[in-house]
Amino acid sequence: MFAYVARQAIYDTEKRVYGYELLFRDGIKNCFPDISPDEATSSMLASSHLSIGVENITFNKPAFINFHTDTLIYRFPSTLDPQNVVIEIVETVAVTDELVKACAQINELGYKMALDDYDFSEHWEALMPYIHFIKFEVEVIDLDNPVIVKRLQQFADEGKILIAERVETHEEFERFKAAGFHYFQGYFLSKPEVVKHKHIDVSVNSVIELLRISVSTELDVAKITEIFERDLGLTFKLMRFINNPSVNKRNKIESLSHALKFLGHVELKKFIALLTLANLKGNKPEDLLLSSLTRAQFCKLINTKMGQSEDPPNSFILGLFSRTDALLDMPMEQVLEKLPFSEIITDVLCKREVEDELAQQFQLCVAFETADWRKIDEFAKKINTSNEDLFSMYYEAAAWANQMQSSL
Repeated sequence: MFAYVARQAIYDTEKRVYGYELLFRDGIKNCFPDISPDEATSSMLASSHLSIGVENITFNKPAFINFHTDTLIYRFPSTLDPQNVVIEIVETVAVTDELVKACAQINELGYKMALDDYDFSEHWEALMPYIHFIKFEVEVIDLDNPVIVKRLQQFADEGKILIAERVETHEEFERFKAAGFHYFQGYFLSKPEVVKHKHIDVSVNSVIELLRISVSTELDVAKITEIFERDLGLTFKLMRFINNPSVNKRNKIESLSHALKFLGHVELKKFIALLTLANLKGNKPEDLLLSSLTRAQFCKLINTKMGQSEDPPNSFILGLFSRTDALLDMPMEQVLEKLPFSEIITDVLCKREVEDELAQQFQLCVAFETADWRKIDEFAKKINTSNEDLFSMYYEAAAWANQMQSSL
């Protein structure tokens, strides 16, 4: 059986990815609303149906996996690597003597354990000796309450790691960071920190000039060559990119003209788009670039599956630039005033009501990131493909993004 997995990043205080929470769907059997996500996870792992290694999904960062009561007590999959996995106990479990004993045994095996959606209830105290991480939903934590603040400090003094969940704004991130929380989960990175004007400097203007040329169907290679020739830094990045083993395994490229011919028009357009985004990123967290790269490649693969044209590479560009509002801390409408994109890309990125293949591809990216299984089902049926194919493409896109990040 194939594994359907969505991942949601967990960040540290510097907004770097510490690990991922993995959300599983147990294939066709997990139909709504007949089975909960926690039960789906337990069923899949207990039955050894995970056909893709956890480390391949998280790139060797810790994987937080939700576990239901029955799996913890009766069917815990001890084949999981304790160095890569954090056992997350969901808030719906009943704290019984049997469960406490099972958690003690799991802890002795070397696994770290997390308590999800902690609510300060006394019935969790029996599990606390075995808990390393405690997760709190930010909307239910009153940081102005001295009793709560004191209890949080006690947890920290005991060596517990505090994780704030559902962090949706940078204000919440800063507030809980100041309160002593160690890690953060939510979509705050996907939004602008503040609404402000951000000037694009002169060095980036050359890249945007390239982007303007690349989004057209006809490619002005002479003009592109001229821009590269007057900017040594751009040429160096092109050579480093094209000699990356994931891009080119056989041929050593040693000149600008050779590089431009080797790539071809479509791949050159994609590289220019990648270069533009990398220059716009500035000092923003790396995960914003990584998730943008994943979206770009996923949209490109979906576009191919749908039998659409790849020139110009609108799907790739759509996914790649879908988070530039967060990268530049500007409203998306204002960002797109500076970028030479087609009307349909602009409409989709500004989330206007449009019915188009690009809009569907963008919505599918969001569905994967939010574990919206129903939306994924609907899209699979719409393009006459299987969930397995969609998830395979998403894993392929994530792996490609991880490789590309080092080249940029």
